[in-house]
Order: sequence, then structure tokens, then C-alpha cells
Amino acid sequence: MPPAVTATSWLVADLNSGAVLGGCGPHEHRTPASVQKLLLAAALMPRLDPARVVEVKREDLDDLDPASSLMGVVEGGRYSIESLWLGLLLRSGNDAANVLARIGGGEAGRQGGIDAMNDEARRLRANQTHAATPSGLDGPDQYTSAYDLALIARATFAREDFRRYMATRVAEIPAQPGRPAFDITNDNTLLDRYPGMLGGKTGFTQRARQTYVGVAERNGRRLAVTLLGAESAPLGSLGEAIALLDWGFTLPADARVGRLVAPEEKKSSISLMAGLGLGAAVAVAALITATRWRRRGYARREAHPR
Repeated sequence: MPPAVTATSWLVADLNSGAVLGGCGPHEHRTPASVQKLLLAAALMPRLDPARVVEVKREDLDDLDPASSLMGVVEGGRYSIESLWLGLLLRSGNDAANVLARIGGGEAGRQGGIDAMNDEARRLRANQTHAATPSGLDGPDQYTSAYDLALIARATFAREDFRRYMATRVAEIPAQPGRPAFDITNDNTLLDRYPGMLGGKTGFTQRARQTYVGVAERNGRRLAVTLLGAESAPLGSLGEAIALLDWGFTLPADARVGRLVAPEEKKSSISLMAGLGLGAAVAVAALITATRWRRRGYARREAHPR
């Protein structure tokens, strides 16, 4: 059986084969927080030249809470698209998300970038996902699911440039008028803590609680873990991700209770239980009923919204 976790929904999948190894409430709508930034990357990374230099506008910064996660760009500053991706993925920069969405949205601006995110979700068959903000900060009618996050992770981690950004430990951001050059460090502490870790993205808002998407590879097997609605104790999202990945890597290579759909599949052929026998259906039910539990009564101390 999988380990007990506080996450209200989670999924572990093999990104190479598409096999779903287990999950709890994998299709339930949940608030994403900053793991939504992976959808921004999936939608816009193929469109934007990383060497292009763009200017930050006041509109990119006006609606941001200074206490939220920021890359640290300044109005009038000029940054390469690559620097903005690093700020987005290493520091969960909500300011970087706004700039990238505006640039990627063309004449429609930031909303065009959000529309591109929702178009990409439909293309990936992530039909339980809707973006309202490019950063993942809470917005009206914004939701995702653990299953959809695995589809999005499969698309992003298939890109060499995305994997390179996610594996970057430290990146230098060049000086701007009124601000000297500075370094940003990767806040995914599992890179040097979990063997085979390719990268991961954390998220937190009061509404979403802790969220996480991470991918690790061992012996040619590439597993993704997605979790939503986790609490900070006893393990936190990173500890729960480790426990679920450890469990996934112990399963035989042919284990599966479902599959990740591919973008080119017809809707009529898509089902988590497609092609599975009764035994697999029972396994899914057992996983769902055996892994949901909550801990209450402890003091909660959380980071700023991200």
C-alpha cells in the first residue's frame, strides 16, 4: 500500500510509459498555487526565444503582493526570456510569470498568455484544469487536478531546456538601473536531497495549502509525483513527495492502475480506467480509501504565498 499522506489528492505516474502507479482523488478539482507555473511553461516556452530581451512594465508589478514569491525584477528593467524562466522556476517569481504571460500573449497581453495556458491544457487533455492567473496565485474559477498535473509535467520534462532550468542551482541576474546584479538560488531542496531528482515545483496559498510536482529518474525509470492540499506537518509536501516516490520506485516496472492520456488521443478513448480489468479497478479503490487522512491540532507556520 502507498504511504499515508495529508495531501487531499495525489498521483504517481511513470512518464516514460504513461502508467499511473497509484493515486488518491486524482481527478478532483483543487487549487494549484504555484505549480500552475508549469502550465505557463508548457504553453509559452515553445513560443518564446530565450535570448530575446524584454522590458518590465508597471502593469507587470502593480497587482503583486510584495510579500509573495518574487524574482525581483524592476520596472523599466530589461531581462532575457531565459532569465525570466529561471526566476519563475527557481524562485517561483510571480513577477516573472506576469512578464512572461504578457510577452507570450502578444497583442492580448497578460490575458493572452493566460488564454494560451488554457489552450495548452486542452491540447494536453488536461480537462480538469483552468488558469485564471499566470502565477498560480488564487484567482476566480482557477483549479487543476493531480492527474492533470502529471500530464503537464510529462510535457514540460520532455523539454531539454526546461530540465536544464529546473536543475540549475544558482543563476546570476544582470544589473539594472537602480539595482545591482544578484543571484537567485533554486528553492527545490530535493535536488540535492533525493537521488535521481530532475526537478520540482512547490506551491502554497492559504486556500491551496501546500502543493508540489516533482520528477525523479532511476535506472531509466522516470516517475512524477503530484500532490495538492498537503499540510506542513508532519512531513510537508516535500516529505510526502519523497515518501510517494520511494513507494513508486519499489513497484515492479509493469505495475499500473491507469494511464496518462496522450494529446493526440480522441476524447472517446480517454479514461483513467481504459483497458483495465476488475483487479486494477479494485486496486484503485483500495488506494483511494487507504491513503486519505488528516492531522489537526498542531500550530501551522507557512511561508508566504507562492
